Amino acid sequence: MAASWRLGCDPRLLRCLLGFRGRRSPGLVKGAAGCSGCRVANWRWFHSTQWMHGDPIKILMPSLSPTMEEGNIVKWLKKEGEAVSAGDALCEIETDKAVVTLDAGDDGILAKIVVEEGAKNIRLGSLIGLMVEEGEDWKHVEIPKDVGPPSPAAKPSVPHPPPEPPISIPVQKEHTPGKLQFRVSPAARNILDKHALDASEGTATGPRGIFTKEDALKLVELKQMDKITESKPTPVPLAPPTTPTAPLPTPASGGPSYPRPMIPPVSTPGQPNAVGTFSEIPASSIRRVIAKRLTESKSTVPHAYATTDCDVGAILKVRQDLVKDDIKVSVNDFIIKAAAVTLKQMPDVNVSWDGEGPKQLPFIDISVAVATDKGLITPIIKNAAAKGIQEIADSVKALSKKARDGKLLPEEYQGGSFSISNLGMFGIDEFIAVINPPQACILAVGRFRPVLKFTQDEEGNAKLQQHQLITVTMSSDSRVVDDELATRFLKNFKANLENPFRLA
Repeated sequence: MAASWRLGCDPRLLRCLLGFRGRRSPGLVKGAAGCSGCRVANWRWFHSTQWMHGDPIKILMPSLSPTMEEGNIVKWLKKEGEAVSAGDALCEIETDKAVVTLDAGDDGILAKIVVEEGAKNIRLGSLIGLMVEEGEDWKHVEIPKDVGPPSPAAKPSVPHPPPEPPISIPVQKEHTPGKLQFRVSPAARNILDKHALDASEGTATGPRGIFTKEDALKLVELKQMDKITESKPTPVPLAPPTTPTAPLPTPASGGPSYPRPMIPPVSTPGQPNAVGTFSEIPASSIRRVIAKRLTESKSTVPHAYATTDCDVGAILKVRQDLVKDDIKVSVNDFIIKAAAVTLKQMPDVNVSWDGEGPKQLPFIDISVAVATDKGLITPIIKNAAAKGIQEIADSVKALSKKARDGKLLPEEYQGGSFSISNLGMFGIDEFIAVINPPQACILAVGRFRPVLKFTQDEEGNAKLQQHQLITVTMSSDSRVVDDELATRFLKNFKANLENPFRLA
């Protein structure tokens, strides 16, 4: 009994005596937990195969967002040899969306920092650090050899198509040396063919060296003045008989041909700048992912656009009344609420495209674009249709601050069913935004501006009155939201925004 008690308190000795090498036995753990003070330590020991043999725990670069492919080590929050408890922050990792803290999953000691802070473009699954159990010799931990990220699965070999039978290609006719070749306009070609003339006997005066109708008429005048002789077609010697493997096309006519000359185009591709004439700008992970996703969106999503003007005069009056009660809300908060209410009224717009087809979304989460030093990020107002204006305003302020500080959690910016981008505070009247896949729509909002419009009073008399208008443009994915549906959405959105009582 005494031996069993002591072994229960010393799991390493128990493992060696019983011959356990990397295996885990729940029954043994229960029988060996005789020491109440060591029961938790024994349970953790036998339920983590990485702790056995004193093997170090590998800290790998985790996937902290669905679109993350690599990350940057911003800062290590623990030093080598420092004790770590479960839940402690180990380091800060910059993802493609924000800076996220990596927490420890168990107790131990940070034995080795493999990737120093400041390192960039670390692939997912790469080894970044090592931990050992408390009491282990952390100073002599060896880095495992398999420290690289998991290798991708081998692609199945694709059978190559059988080679096609050879096809004889007709030899191109060589042009007579010494003669200039021109691009001939259709009208000039008809004149030259009619009078048996060659464009190389004249001068091309058209743009980009084109032989025009006027040039052809000048040749005709010179011929009539006996200054030019008719150009007779040169007989072509017959080629030796061959057996073609494919039918050759026959020429449409036997008249002279005027091939396109080698004239440089008006626009030439740009060349890289010479070394020393520019400064390299390091691109952050967020900036690279933004560039990649925007390019994919514009090249794969069929964008359609619809624009309308909304009168926010009633909204401004309600906002002034709320300010008197010390309730501070913005016009954008009303726009978020109006969009959420409209999505609730029209669930056909609250959809996404996942590559296979449209999907109806059961939630109404509004993504709000926020500008940061590292690029745009879209924190999400969850269940916006059920929230009040003040609650939306508080959420926007809190999430915007966290976004600018780089402290957004993944669940605070991943997902969303509809996006809103507002550049009104920068004095922009209107603009067009790019859809954020897999979402189907994004609403671009400009500033509100005074506009004079004729209205009718109660007696039907026309009068000139000032209105506060904003221009909104919705970009929609035509695969799921067609033009008719987008138009109806904007019509309902306009009615909801212009009548604040419909937002209650």
